[in-house]
Amino acid sequence: MIEDHILERLKTDVSRYFPFYDLKILDDGIAFFCRIREETLDEDFEMLREALSSYGFIPILRREGGEHLIYVIKAKEKREVPVWVNIFLLLAAILTTTLTGSLLVSNRTNLWELGALKDMLDPKNLLDGFFLFSLPLLTILGVHEMSHYYASRYHGVRTSLPFFIPVPPIFKFNIGTFGAVISSRDPIPNRKALFDIGLSGPLAGFLVAIPISVYGLIKSIPVPPGSVPSETILQPPPLFTIISLLLNIPIDYRIILHPTAFAGWVGLIVTAVNLFPIGQLDGGHVTRAIFGENQRYIGWFSLILLLFTGWFFFAILIALLAGVYHPPPLNDLTPVDLKRKVLFILAVIILILCFTPFPVLSMGES
Repeated sequence: MIEDHILERLKTDVSRYFPFYDLKILDDGIAFFCRIREETLDEDFEMLREALSSYGFIPILRREGGEHLIYVIKAKEKREVPVWVNIFLLLAAILTTTLTGSLLVSNRTNLWELGALKDMLDPKNLLDGFFLFSLPLLTILGVHEMSHYYASRYHGVRTSLPFFIPVPPIFKFNIGTFGAVISSRDPIPNRKALFDIGLSGPLAGFLVAIPISVYGLIKSIPVPPGSVPSETILQPPPLFTIISLLLNIPIDYRIILHPTAFAGWVGLIVTAVNLFPIGQLDGGHVTRAIFGENQRYIGWFSLILLLFTGWFFFAILIALLAGVYHPPPLNDLTPVDLKRKVLFILAVIILILCFTPFPVLSMGES
């Protein structure tokens, strides 16, 4: 139950930006039936959000039954994780990706091969593993997440620093990490912020992955068809094929990837995964900002398509853990501008350049 003095304060703040003609006390907050000013809607809502957040409340703007409503609810407190946790996980990810890189530079596919442990712990291999694999890979992932972080801060959304997820090189196919994530402590205020926060990470990571991929492919070894000394083939995304053609590598040749090229490959695949228009992936953010409620249909369509690709298990996992539908931002009424609609086309192009239906194949499938 909201105390009387808090209720009066809420009435004053809401009426300052959204004159209301009725209100209804709900179990979890208050619904204000209000009038809006179309020309200053974004600014009015942002000022109200800042005013209410100062004493722990959140406004939600909706249009229902031909009327505009401002729902005011109590903000949920999120416990902040100490920064030392972020630092510890980053250092752990540097260690695990360096160990993985050390295996790669010693031409080992996994830790369980005879003599692999000795090669992995060789100081020169460790140094090369850091500079040729760990550093480029974590740079792509770190730039991706920090772009989300700064876009969030720009729009007044509190968020954590990246949490890297280290994975020891104990599996046959691994990259030393499951990537990185950030945690938002505030809901997304509007569609523009939703779009900017969603696109910033994949766009920045993609731009960093391009020169890393080019350098790695220059250092890689092209081999004639039928002479790939490996049980596993990494399928190149279209951008890899374009870069290879620019480097005069015959299209029917296989490429033994340099560790840095492998880091670039991972970066492009991660970019593609994040741009899937499903749930609360980055692509879900962007698609929800552009298409509103229709994002759910695009999400389901994309999920069904992925079920017929090498992303089958990933699609099922995402559907079970995060769902297909992306929830609306606080202000879901103001559409995005033309500039962001053009950038959405760019996001689709990046997805196409980075996506491969079957990223990993065995020799028998190729």
